[in-house]
Amino acid sequence: MVSPVYHKLKKSRMLSYDLGHCALQTIDKKCKFNVLPGKSKTSRSKKESEYGKQLKMKQMLRFYYGVSEKQFVNLYTEADRRQGSTATNLLLLLESRLDNLVYRMGFASTRPEARQMVSHGHFIVDGKKIKIPSYRVLLGSKVELIEKSKQMSKIASAIEISKQRPSFDWLNIDHDAFFGCYTSYPTLEQLPPEFKPNLVIELYSK
Repeated sequence: MVSPVYHKLKKSRMLSYDLGHCALQTIDKKCKFNVLPGKSKTSRSKKESEYGKQLKMKQMLRFYYGVSEKQFVNLYTEADRRQGSTATNLLLLLESRLDNLVYRMGFASTRPEARQMVSHGHFIVDGKKIKIPSYRVLLGSKVELIEKSKQMSKIASAIEISKQRPSFDWLNIDHDAFFGCYTSYPTLEQLPPEFKPNLVIELYSK
């Protein structure tokens, strides 16, 4: 049986992007020669089409946030229906998912782990236990661990790992008290520079 980690690494290399921030390198950076394996020195590299770029960006965002194709389409539809930039709306909807915020706040080592923990009822949002990973957290909401989960060793490990990652200006986190608040919306400039949501909008606008 192929492990989820192997599947994620394979997708990362396919998209030429590190989905788990594991410092993966694309093959052209790893290999110290001018021609990629299986390629003739005289063969020309095939230029990627606009459609190919758009599709790759959609897949990158899907795998980064861990959402299904159906979920992604529904998020795009809602983002397009809202006022303002559809591209910005799409990223804000993805960022406001409870599983993403649990991961961002450092209470889970990965988004898959965050989804599992939410599903098992380890988190409260504004005083109410939520078991839906895709639950949309509103601005100003408080996300906290339930009391009996605060002593879990994997929570402590996740918090230690999160301290090695950059902090997020749009979150107010208190690891000692096991809670975090979603205080403001992130801007596109604060998210990974590889994200080009306009390519996704172009893909779905056809």
